[in-house]
Amino acid sequence: MADVGGYAIREAVKAGAREIDVAMAGRDAMELEIAKRFPDAEYRDTWVWFQSGINTDGAHNPVTARQLQVGDILSLNTFPMISGYYTALERTMFVREVDEASLKVWEANVATHEYGMSLLKPGVSCAEVTQKINAFLEERNLLQYRTFGYGHSFGVLSHYYGREAGLELREDIDTVLEPGHVVSMEPMLTIPEGQPGAGGYREHDILVIGEDGAEDITGYPYGPSFNVVG
Repeated sequence: MADVGGYAIREAVKAGAREIDVAMAGRDAMELEIAKRFPDAEYRDTWVWFQSGINTDGAHNPVTARQLQVGDILSLNTFPMISGYYTALERTMFVREVDEASLKVWEANVATHEYGMSLLKPGVSCAEVTQKINAFLEERNLLQYRTFGYGHSFGVLSHYYGREAGLELREDIDTVLEPGHVVSMEPMLTIPEGQPGAGGYREHDILVIGEDGAEDITGYPYGPSFNVVG
């Protein structure tokens, strides 16, 4: 369902469109699809966060009425909520073109994302995964641009008490991944304003831990070949 919102956002992106217009296109597409597939459900709390330019620096900054410009970095974030169970899709995008400095950071974040996904398997602790990704970024002199943890669990979400904290991909979480766990991989690099490639780069897939590895259930493509749009 998150992919449905992602494709709707991709179609809505163009120079001159406002962040809020793009966000509403993604949200509406998901809500209509949820109602189609689950006609007897109750509908509440499906949302989209969509940012452009320097507004991408916090991953989940508020949506604004800023108009998209050619060359803008974009952050696509869709969150469908079906009977209280939420999932997510997050992607870096650019409007029409991407400069060389930005492309270098984007490709590095994609490489981190792919490496991180390869680490998700039963028997590995959240802390181990985090430490290995930290080392991967440090080797590339990018660790200082890491924004926060690398992923977390999924399930029933309440805005009043949040989600399960025991399955966060952080240094201080020793939970061992087991078959049946549902966890995201979502590295983010933030380059400060005023530096080449400024903005927030973020990729996010959801994986289900199996007996031997993990299954990626996110279908929307990541990376420059698909996400330079408009």
